[in-house]
Amino acid sequence: MTSNPQQLNNMVIQVRRDILRMVHAVNSGHPGGSLGCTEFLVALYQVIMDRKDAFDMDGVGEDIFFLSNGHISPVFYSVLARSGYFPVSELATFRHINSRLQGHPTTHEGLPGVRVASGSLGQGMSVAIGAALAKKLNKDNHIVYSLHGDGELQEGQNWEAMMYAAAYKVDNYIATIDLNGKQIDGATDEVLHMGSIRAKFEAFGWDVVEIAKGNDMDAIIEGMTDAKSRTGNGKPVCVLLHTEMGHGVDFMMHTHAWHGKAPNDAQLETALLQNYCEGEADY
Repeated sequence: MTSNPQQLNNMVIQVRRDILRMVHAVNSGHPGGSLGCTEFLVALYQVIMDRKDAFDMDGVGEDIFFLSNGHISPVFYSVLARSGYFPVSELATFRHINSRLQGHPTTHEGLPGVRVASGSLGQGMSVAIGAALAKKLNKDNHIVYSLHGDGELQEGQNWEAMMYAAAYKVDNYIATIDLNGKQIDGATDEVLHMGSIRAKFEAFGWDVVEIAKGNDMDAIIEGMTDAKSRTGNGKPVCVLLHTEMGHGVDFMMHTHAWHGKAPNDAQLETALLQNYCEGEADY
């Protein structure tokens, strides 16, 4: 792990390159949301989480993370690989038959870093709450983190989970919502307007932290450090992370078009030129 600003920036750029090349190679995947959450996941694994170098499914004595919006697996896989969980060269097998890196994370392949199959949206919060309660029963004072899409909140199971977490004071849990305002069919406000997400979480009894600059490393670290400081006070914590889908690639930003679309050869070259870091090695 590192807190060196230059090293963190270099990793962000390299992860973006990984995402673009993985999706392009198989002409399949979800680059938009992956690029939007790159800074967050790099910060989480390199700075915020108290985690062990070696992976085990139990996660005893360390913070653990669950990716609920599993379609952004490219960023998850890249960050896991570049955090030392498995060889970076394995990223080249993304979405191949018999690969451990399927389009949505699964557990039966035994990929280090993946504790739950995800992709059926709306289920990750329930899983994370269960893990947080297990840590409480085991007297393990570590934190459970999860990441969700804003469009994913249109799934009703989330709201049942939110009620449960507040009612049972699951205060060792931080759920981050990627508020990019877009989903596969368009703007979230146009597909199904949800009003104030902050007001809803607060009404359900959660403590809420808002990160207005969700693609700024310093802002993310500051906001997540604040969120950590609020754990243990009788309430689950929600982080509202305002990001831009496709961040770092100009033609993928400010549109939902790249939610699940791969770049062609020319577009890949343009995107990689926008994310160049001397001295960093692609897989």
